[in-house]
Amino acid sequence: MKYSDIPSAQTLVLYFKSRGVKNIVISPGSRNAPLTISFTKNSFFNCFSIVDERCAAFFAMGMAQHLQEPVAVLCSSGSAMLNFYPAVAEAFYSDIPLIVISADRPSYRIDIGDGQTIRQENVLEKHIGYSANLKQDVSHATQTISKYGKSLLNESQEEIQSHNENEIGKALSVAFDEKYPVHINVPFEEPLYGRVEAPTVKIQGTGKSLNKDSLGEVSWTELSKIWQNSPRKMVLVGVNHPKAVDEEVLEILANDPNTVLFTETTSNLHHPEFFESIDSIIAPIEKSKQKEKLFNALQPELLVTFGGLIVSKKIKAFLRKYKPKQHWHIDPKKANDTFYCLTKHIKTNPNRFFKEVFSEKIEDNSDYKIFWEGKKEEYELKRKAYLKEIPFSDFIAFDHIIKNIPKGYQVHLANSSTVRYAQLFQMDESLKVFCNRGTSGIDGSTSTAVGSSIHGEEPTLLLTGDLSFFYDSNALWNKYIRPDFRVVLINNSGGGIFRILPGKEDTEEFETFFETCHHLSSKHLADMYGFEHISVENENELEDAFQEFYSKSKKPKILEVATPRVLNNKILLGYFDFIS
Repeated sequence: MKYSDIPSAQTLVLYFKSRGVKNIVISPGSRNAPLTISFTKNSFFNCFSIVDERCAAFFAMGMAQHLQEPVAVLCSSGSAMLNFYPAVAEAFYSDIPLIVISADRPSYRIDIGDGQTIRQENVLEKHIGYSANLKQDVSHATQTISKYGKSLLNESQEEIQSHNENEIGKALSVAFDEKYPVHINVPFEEPLYGRVEAPTVKIQGTGKSLNKDSLGEVSWTELSKIWQNSPRKMVLVGVNHPKAVDEEVLEILANDPNTVLFTETTSNLHHPEFFESIDSIIAPIEKSKQKEKLFNALQPELLVTFGGLIVSKKIKAFLRKYKPKQHWHIDPKKANDTFYCLTKHIKTNPNRFFKEVFSEKIEDNSDYKIFWEGKKEEYELKRKAYLKEIPFSDFIAFDHIIKNIPKGYQVHLANSSTVRYAQLFQMDESLKVFCNRGTSGIDGSTSTAVGSSIHGEEPTLLLTGDLSFFYDSNALWNKYIRPDFRVVLINNSGGGIFRILPGKEDTEEFETFFETCHHLSSKHLADMYGFEHISVENENELEDAFQEFYSKSKKPKILEVATPRVLNNKILLGYFDFIS
C-alpha cells in the first residue's frame, strides 16, 4: 500500500477505513491526486473512475441507495464540484448518505485569478447535513506557504491535525447516523504526487456515532386508542426501500376493516387488500357529478403516512382540500407537512409503530374500506376493457413492459411520465423498485441505475423516457455496466407529459420550448458504448422482443420503443374518462 505524503489526505483515508467506507467514486483530475493515490493504492477500497462529475455523483448515490450505507464521490477543484450538486440535492431529500469530497486550492490562491479555483467552502450548505472544511497542512510545501500563505503559520501542524480529525469525524457521524449527504473540502498545495509506504499520521478517533434518541416523546396508549377508535383511517405510503416493512405489519394493515391503504409503485409494498393505483380512484371522482359527496366519503379522520415523497398529485390535492382531523407521519428523522395538516411526528419506524398501536380487537364500525374496495374493482375491470379499445401508445407499451419484467429484477424508474405511467399498473411483488423522488429531476436516472446495479445480486432494468435518457447519456461512459443491465427506452419524440398540461399543444412555441420535439434514436449511443440495440414500433413487435431482450448476453441491451407523440396524451386522458 502507498499513501500520499500529505497529512490531511492520509487522515481522511484512515478515517474512511476505520468507519468502513469502502466504495469511492473518483472523477479524474490533478488537485485530487493526493486522495486518488491514497484510495487507489489501498486494497481495502473499491474505486470507480467516472469522468463526468454529474454522472459520478448520481452513480455514487445509486450505490449508496442500494447498499444503504455511505459511498464517497471525489473530484478536483473548481467547477467540477458544482456538477455534484444535483445528486447532493437528491440525496438530501431522499435521505441517502452520499459523501462529497472536493480537493481545493490553498486559500491564498482563491480570487486572485488562478484557474480552476472557486469559493468551495460551504458551497453546498443549503442541501447538506454537514460541511467539513479542512485546514491546509503547514508541514507540507513549507517554502510555498512561507512565501504566499504566512498567515497559515499562526497554527501549528498539531492544531491543524486536531481540527481536521474533528471535522472528518463529525461529517462521518452525520452520514452514518442521520443519513444525510455531507461535504468534506480539502485544500492541497503542490507538489501533489508525493508518496510514502506507510502513513505518517496516527488518527485519534474513528468518528463515533452521535447517540441521538430517535424515538421522541410518544404515548403509545394514546396513539393506540385513537387508532382503534377511528372508523375512517387512511395509510399512505411513499418511497420505501424493498423489504423495509415486516410481513406481520402488512397483514395488520390489510386486515383492519376501517383502513384504506394507498401504496405507490415506489413503496415496494404489496397485498391484495392495498390500493396500488391512487389516481385511478381519484380521477373518476374528479369527473363525477357527485364529486363533493364522494370526496367527503373518501376523506379520512386519521391519515398515517410513512416513506419518502409522494408521486401522485391527485392525492396531494385531495388531502390538502379534504383534510383529515389528524395526520401522523412515522419516520425516525423528519416529517414533511405535505398536506398542511400534520399533527404528530412519530419518531420511530413503521414496524414498531403498527405493532404498538395494533390490537386484536378491531371493531368493524364503518363501511369505509368496503365501499372503496368496490370502486377499486370497478376501475381494474375498466382498465382491462380500455386496453382492448386503444391503439398502440405509451399506455399500451407500459402495460406490456411491466407485465413482462422477469421476477426478482431491480427496477429503476426515470422521472416525469415514466414513474407516473408506472403508477397505473401493478408491479410484481418480487421486483425491487427505485426512483429519484427527492427532487424528482430527470437529470441522473440512468447514472443512479448503473451505480445501484454494481452490487446487486439481481439484474437491473432501467425504465426511462427519451428526454431523461438522452439528457444523462454520459451515464453509459464507464466500464462498470454489467452484461445483464437492461434499458427500456420509451421514445415518444419529446416531453410528452407536457401535452397533458394546460397549454397550446399545437403551436411551434409549445413544441420547441415545452415538449422539445426531436427525432433522435439511441442506436448510435448503443453502438458507441457497446450495447445491443432492439427497436420496436408496434404492439406485436414489442411483445415478440421480450424473450430476446431478457435473454442472457455478453453485452447490456437497450430496447427502444417508438410511440406516437401526438396520440399519447389523448389516450392517457381518455383512460381517466373511460374509468369514470
